[in-house]
Amino acid sequence: MKKVIMLLFILGVVLIGGYQVSSSKDPEKPPESSATHTESAVFAGGCFWCTEADFEKVNGVISVVSGYTGGRAANPTYEQVSAGGTGHIESVKVIYDPQRISYEQLLGVFWRHVDPTDAGGQFVDRGDQYRSAIFYADDMQRLSAESSKKQLDASGQFNQPIVTEILPLGPFYEAETYHQDYHKKNPIRYRGYRSGSGRDQFLARAWAKDRFALKEGKMNANTDFNTIPDAEALQKRLTPLQYRVTRQNDTEPPFDNLYWDHHGEGIYVDIISGQALFSSTDKYDSGTGWPSFTRPLEPDNVIEKEDRGFFMTRTEVRGRQADSHLGHVFEDGPPPTGLRYCINSAALRFISKEDLQKEGFGRYLALFQDETK
Repeated sequence: MKKVIMLLFILGVVLIGGYQVSSSKDPEKPPESSATHTESAVFAGGCFWCTEADFEKVNGVISVVSGYTGGRAANPTYEQVSAGGTGHIESVKVIYDPQRISYEQLLGVFWRHVDPTDAGGQFVDRGDQYRSAIFYADDMQRLSAESSKKQLDASGQFNQPIVTEILPLGPFYEAETYHQDYHKKNPIRYRGYRSGSGRDQFLARAWAKDRFALKEGKMNANTDFNTIPDAEALQKRLTPLQYRVTRQNDTEPPFDNLYWDHHGEGIYVDIISGQALFSSTDKYDSGTGWPSFTRPLEPDNVIEKEDRGFFMTRTEVRGRQADSHLGHVFEDGPPPTGLRYCINSAALRFISKEDLQKEGFGRYLALFQDETK
């Protein structure tokens, strides 16, 4: 079917004097080749032209490779796989920077770009070679994938059961060169195929109302799994001070902010992403006029970077998912860590212990249990 749509579209392009534009760079996404450590994830979402294009738009993704996996034949060709019978599925290998995006977030991106209720293929492309699947490389990926699938099923986002398979990853064979970055090399033909496939029309209907958010692992009920919201959207959502702090690295005034003298029991989450960052159990009065903590609640949810601003060298603290500026960390804190995480209130949202379960953070209730009882 893909070939039929392509032939019809190419004929139309020829009749109207169509053209091709070849490009090796995406102007909407800056290069991310500076990552010192990368990880990979493999997904199947139907036509790999589309799946590759969708993942390449995500912040934290370094590159995406189209290929084949899940079957028996070694070094299969596109003709063999697309004809069926090899057991292979059109797939993509996503190379990503775990400092910028987590595997759980990639799962969220995946679910929002496939029809997980279709066991016979994806959209216009029919057959086992086009079905959706998540290929896990280790137990962590398997457990995360299984958990996210159960939660999507329970969310009511779809009226039919989620049938996407979760399979062990075997050999991954890269597809032919002309399939790599097809959406960049042949944008006119790609857009024609994608429009004719019905993919975007289905996704627009299926996700008109988003009911799904992971509540376990590193993600939580307030997590947005898509790319970071643009400036316009954030300016509408945040107060002017929150925007200046999180997006322009500003610092709020000391002793005149929401949480510097706040003593409630609960946790503090990223104002943009909702990721859990700090706990009141680690909060103390540093005398500086800003909320101070001896350590993060979830170390994986923060990133520390060198900051050479204001003619000094400091260690900046940023939220991992939203890349939001939080504050700085200093080595003048109390035991047991000797650290002082000096954080802007404007970068945080407080969730009281009474609301943890309701907001999807029930796993942190144990922090506030009275051990004397």
